[in-house]
Amino acid sequence: MPFGVYLHIPFCAARCDYCSFATWTDRHHLTEAYLEACRFDADRLVAAGMPAATSIFVGGGTPSMVPAADLVAVLKRVPRTAEAEVTVECNPDTVTAELLDTYRAGGVNRLSFGVQSTSPHVLAALGRTHDRANVERSVALARAAGFETFNLDVIYGGAGETMADWCQTLADVVALEPPHVSAYALTVEAGTALALDPTRHPDDDDQADKYLAATEQLGAAGLDWYEISNWARPGHECRHNLLYWTMGEYQGIGCASHSHRQGRRFWNLRTPDRYLEAVRDGETVEAADERLDPPDRALEALQLSLRTRHGVPVGALGVAQEELSGLVVPHPSEPERLVLTVPGRLLANEVALRLVV
Repeated sequence: MPFGVYLHIPFCAARCDYCSFATWTDRHHLTEAYLEACRFDADRLVAAGMPAATSIFVGGGTPSMVPAADLVAVLKRVPRTAEAEVTVECNPDTVTAELLDTYRAGGVNRLSFGVQSTSPHVLAALGRTHDRANVERSVALARAAGFETFNLDVIYGGAGETMADWCQTLADVVALEPPHVSAYALTVEAGTALALDPTRHPDDDDQADKYLAATEQLGAAGLDWYEISNWARPGHECRHNLLYWTMGEYQGIGCASHSHRQGRRFWNLRTPDRYLEAVRDGETVEAADERLDPPDRALEALQLSLRTRHGVPVGALGVAQEELSGLVVPHPSEPERLVLTVPGRLLANEVALRLVV
């Protein structure tokens, strides 16, 4: 059975204005001790019977900020299958040939670059520090290092971003011929710098238009939609994310990471300080957990599946299909299932409210 491992690296050079993740810009002095704690925690999980991973995802934060050899040393403690997908998120500012060579030697076979935009004023509005040239350089280095699969991650709806800006970002991304693209609508999260400035909040209609533009340009470039915010060339879909969307099991390592095992969801202590102290003291790193009853789990599984090209069974809709005309259609190869149309993806939450178990 598929099994994923998520490793959280909580360090960043600067916090993006829209970011609500568990990341810190003032804890770099903890890097060595934190990675040591992650290695030890991985050993404990393996001793407790953690299965071999079919996918590993290293996120953050900025994983590419920490020493590559030390990160690989953590990954080596995680048992994996021979064909496991191993992804590391990278900030284009931090990518070097030496970094990628170390990753490749350590078994990393997929990268995810945080591009967000290729427009300088949009990047500035998002609080990003890289530029288009760094993205192009990073992609070239990835190919030179032998990475056949990588993702370019972009965001639409930033302050001051015109439709022309967004279409240019898409054109720049497509020109790099990526195997995978993730395009996300900018969201306002509580506690962020963006949340405190309503003048920079995105407009729903503007974001809808930009999603349609992404669908058109990415599709024309041979990237197939397979989840609301994700497009890939055949065979390059992110297996780790598919695990989440199919309610698979996964184990988190590191502070603030989440896990799902045997119907139980649990998450680790939020700060790197508390996490590494708990590991050192031989205490649990879990902060809390929850269990969903079978009906709630079944409904959540439908809601997640609705977001994908696999869709949901016809009987999962609590209303007649005609009432959602234009939003869902029969699956092209499985007529007993329904999938979202492009307009349906824009209203996916509304359709999800009609799902029943």
